[in-house]
Amino acid sequence: MKPGHLHGTDCRPVAEILSRIGDKWSVMLVMELSGGTRRFSELRRTLHGISQKMLTTSLRGLERDGFVRRTVHPTIPPKVEYQLTDLGRELAVPVRALGEWAMENRARVLAARERFDEATDMHATAMALAQQAAR
Repeated sequence: MKPGHLHGTDCRPVAEILSRIGDKWSVMLVMELSGGTRRFSELRRTLHGISQKMLTTSLRGLERDGFVRRTVHPTIPPKVEYQLTDLGRELAVPVRALGEWAMENRARVLAARERFDEATDMHATAMALAQQAAR
């Protein structure tokens, strides 16, 4: 399949993979783990706003899909570490590029949203005034 040519292609396989790697926390986890092995508590501290349950769920999903390796060291208490697999390191390249693009273009996206919202508000106001005038 040529890049950019999905017409006539069954998009379900793409959607299936993107549903795993495209969510907010999976992207953030891949970016964080691209810096090396991390413990659960390190990930929780670094990823502000993630709950323990969501972190566990996201890590398990990434592990199930072969992007993350979980290693339990038999100590008391057990030491659990997470690292990217070869597949995860391959994924980190476009994910990191997307994250960098998002940071570089955030202001432009916010400005576009503001312009859109203002235009939408102006249109709604104009429609309401037109309806009142028609009465």
